[in-house]
Amino acid sequence: MIHFFLNETVPVVSALGLLVAFAMTCFLTAKLGDRLPKDEGRAFAHDGKLSAGKPRGAGIIFVFVFVGVALLFAPVTLETVIYLILVTAEMLTGFMDDAAEHPWGELKKGLLDLAVSIILAVTYLSFHESSIQLATFGISLTIPPVLFGILIVALVWGSINVTNCADGVDGLSGTLVLITLGTFLIIDNILKVSGDFNTLILLFMVCILGYLWFNATPSKLMMGDAGSRAMGVFISIVALKSGSPILFIPVAIVLILDGGLGLIKVSLIRAFKIYILKNTRTPLHDHVRKVMGWSNTQTVFRFAIIQIVVSMATIYLILL
Repeated sequence: MIHFFLNETVPVVSALGLLVAFAMTCFLTAKLGDRLPKDEGRAFAHDGKLSAGKPRGAGIIFVFVFVGVALLFAPVTLETVIYLILVTAEMLTGFMDDAAEHPWGELKKGLLDLAVSIILAVTYLSFHESSIQLATFGISLTIPPVLFGILIVALVWGSINVTNCADGVDGLSGTLVLITLGTFLIIDNILKVSGDFNTLILLFMVCILGYLWFNATPSKLMMGDAGSRAMGVFISIVALKSGSPILFIPVAIVLILDGGLGLIKVSLIRAFKIYILKNTRTPLHDHVRKVMGWSNTQTVFRFAIIQIVVSMATIYLILL
């Protein structure tokens, strides 16, 4: 691996990796995009039929590029390698669903996500103490390992699924994930946390940017579950590595509300016959387009603006 033969602290090595990651994502997406499975359109989504016939599952391209470039150009440890494997596993299960003639059931996908979440929790606790920082208050909190493990599983599973549910408008989920990762990157630098892992954050962001080159409205292809599930698990890892995983809530609040409200709404109906948000379509990106008349571009920009404002407020509180 390149960084084994060069000084790992030389910034030019990682900078070169960023350029390679973007170039390779763009090149391979252009060359291989047409070979991806074709979308059949989503019957219950607003304008879902417009996506019919477009290649989907492009997450397999930018995730493989990310993992490959990370191994070549970024400082890696055993812990990091396990995380890369888990991101790849989520991508592959998502891609198999994208390519399946009949979509996988929610139970099957949920159990696979749970397995990844448990492995990730065990991995994190094997390399870190069961404590977190309340960054906005400057307080450290120690949590019993078993309870912390359960909370990590909830974080990872939730992050995977809200990110997946928020994927439905050209450029939306990718843009929101970029803002979330960029915010954590700034926070990590303020708190002086995990400098080596920050290289992986930048590499993942660059790969998403390469994908968005082709996904901007009107999109030529879509990331599918292969991309959204991989992004979800990576965000949860970044939140954990920040040492302040509670910041996941404000730093990813738009993803949580957009994708999460639908999960809560459906779960309450199925489990308890409780009906909430009766006049609100979920995910929220369908509500603002169908009910409020926002265009796809307006939806992406306005959701992004909201997340940027919340992220700026969060950063400001940490700086105080």
